[in-house]
Amino acid sequence: MASYPHYRNRSPSRLGRHSRHASPDYDSGAQEGSEARKTLEVEAAPLLAPASVRRARQPAGTSSSQPGAHDEEAPVDWLMTALLFLFPAVGGLLFGYDIGATSGALVSMTSAATAGTDWYDLGAAQQGLVVSLSLAGALLGSVGALLYGDKLGRRKELLLASGLYGVGSLVVALSPGLPAVLAGRLLYGVGIGFAMHAAPAYIAETSPARVRGLLISLKEAFIVGGILAGYATSYAFVEQVGGWRWMYGLAAVPAALLAAGMAGLPESPRWLLLSGAGPAAATAALRKAKGRAANEGAVQAEVDNILEAMAASPLSTAHGGGAFDFSELLRPRYRRPLAIGMSLMLFQQITGQPSVLYYAAKIFQAAGFAGAEEATGVSLILGFFKLVMTGIAVATVDSWGRRPLLLYGVSGIVLSLLLLGTAQFGGLPVPQELLAWTNLGALLLYVGCYQLSFGPISWLLCGEVFPLKVRGQAIALATLTNFGSNFLVSLLLPSIQETFGPAATYFTFAAIGVAAVVTIYTIVPETKGKTLEEIEALWAPAGEAGGAGGGNGSSSSSKWQD
Repeated sequence: MASYPHYRNRSPSRLGRHSRHASPDYDSGAQEGSEARKTLEVEAAPLLAPASVRRARQPAGTSSSQPGAHDEEAPVDWLMTALLFLFPAVGGLLFGYDIGATSGALVSMTSAATAGTDWYDLGAAQQGLVVSLSLAGALLGSVGALLYGDKLGRRKELLLASGLYGVGSLVVALSPGLPAVLAGRLLYGVGIGFAMHAAPAYIAETSPARVRGLLISLKEAFIVGGILAGYATSYAFVEQVGGWRWMYGLAAVPAALLAAGMAGLPESPRWLLLSGAGPAAATAALRKAKGRAANEGAVQAEVDNILEAMAASPLSTAHGGGAFDFSELLRPRYRRPLAIGMSLMLFQQITGQPSVLYYAAKIFQAAGFAGAEEATGVSLILGFFKLVMTGIAVATVDSWGRRPLLLYGVSGIVLSLLLLGTAQFGGLPVPQELLAWTNLGALLLYVGCYQLSFGPISWLLCGEVFPLKVRGQAIALATLTNFGSNFLVSLLLPSIQETFGPAATYFTFAAIGVAAVVTIYTIVPETKGKTLEEIEALWAPAGEAGGAGGGNGSSSSSKWQD
């Protein structure tokens, strides 16, 4: 475990009572499980020990001094909190915008009437490159964030992302030929990778605890809002000569907004402590983040609790993070949560829905909405519907539960894919004049079920099921799986449809969806209402299950549907 010699003496009474949890012997099986469950969980700045543990340590007749004890009553500067959320969320919006804009840009770019170029006759492989190079860039950006993100810091990483977004969009808009378009798409994608790594961390580490869950959920809505904005821009410019240049070039405006906003916001206080900047820098950043609600006593107490949690944590983090040891993930106790996270990220992409969004306008043209403007207009309806369904998922995930939304949602995806595939060869008993609307209904069902299941819940479960000790490495690996599989599907989708036809493509996605339902039913637990410690106890050996997180001694598999 890393040591913090210049921090430990700041609150000796606090650190001393946790010193027994800092044993370096994490290689012994039983002790590893016991120590992991005793470890205080840290999510963003506050110390989130289980309430029962805090009460047990608290002397009778006294009130808790932990910041979390009075989070509901703590004052919040709502304007500053909104700014701390809004500008990082623009990084996610630009990711969504690229998906929506690319749908219409492909129609505009490949039309002799609207391309405004002499290289408009793009083959399926070239169209696949236009779409997938931004995803390839996102994959590269994710690797860069994994290697250098903790050295850059959340704020600088978002500033870097804003520059890559802006330069990439302008290179595409001003490109004289296809090679420049592809280069700009790659640069934009690298910006996606950095933004999608830094934005969630920055929002989590600077938000007040009482609204952190709400803001993290709203980040998904910003991505979907970006998709809707991309569809709207496509609809506005798809009939204009060179309209694709406007569709991509306008992304420079929110990119500039992201840069201007992040330039005036503080760095994450928690990252400042991890990087070795010291308590003074972290205190100043936290004071700025709290805005008018800043209270010197509360600010100092929160910084002290971050230091306390760092000292108690078994993670080897010092000066911006330690070396990544992926062999740790292969230990028996971590294999099941790793399988859950990796399978959800993989199935999220290879059931086809994210890639279908890139080609939505072309799919609608093939489905019967022949005009470019008509097809992009239907895509706009699709984007609005996607936003509405995301709102329903955010509102119900804590009441309905994760497992039901995943199982029923993915089952609905399979049904919609079967309908789409059957409609392609006239197998549905509907009149020819209603076929286009039947395709639209099936595609709306497809998108709606995705937004109730894979869309928000895959990332939510990735944040919940990974134990604290390996959470950073595991989420990084899940992100790479997400962008890598998205890249491959988007690259290959046009060629697959051209070779095998739309019906075979939809039926293949449906078969993958059936495998996803079986996998979710078999290995994904219900985490609704459980603390992180209780979820971590699900992966403990059977003999240890009763001692963690309030377990009852039953095996982890018996708790999956609680």
